[in-house]
Amino acid sequence: MVVVRPRVFEDARGYFFESYSKREFDRATGGVDFVQDNQSRSVRGVMRGLHFQAPPYAQAKLVRCVSGRVLDVAVDIRRGSPTFGRHVAVELSEDNGLQLFIPRGFAHGFAVLSDVAVFQYKCDNYYYPEAEGGISILDTSLGIDWKIPAGEVVLSEKDTRHPLFKDFKSPFDYGL
Repeated sequence: MVVVRPRVFEDARGYFFESYSKREFDRATGGVDFVQDNQSRSVRGVMRGLHFQAPPYAQAKLVRCVSGRVLDVAVDIRRGSPTFGRHVAVELSEDNGLQLFIPRGFAHGFAVLSDVAVFQYKCDNYYYPEAEGGISILDTSLGIDWKIPAGEVVLSEKDTRHPLFKDFKSPFDYGL
């Protein structure tokens, strides 16, 4: 994974930054061709994930929060990986401007920490419903501190049905 920190130019008028530069992104990641952009709007306590697209429709993503604040998480689900089952968590916000690049073979999710958050992601493959998969976002064995009290968690019905990590059969192999 790569955390992308854009150069922000601020003055009395506000700020300006390049939210995406293929040249700079390719230098950091080796190159990815994005084909689809997505955006969601969510309220405090919403947790989305942990989602992935199975091969051959796997997706790499570049994600950012354009309004509000989220805790963004990626879990390595590549069998045989030295970091299999481990996660990376980064707070993304309109204030810090950070972005997270999530390669194929990682499950992704986020929790909304502000009253409202607008979240964007670029994907290197199209969405295919038949390739959709997930792991329970509430699986405590993953050791993720979502920073949302249990009584405030808001989940979709679909996200309540994902298996725990111990019951999950990954479609990804490390090194392929």
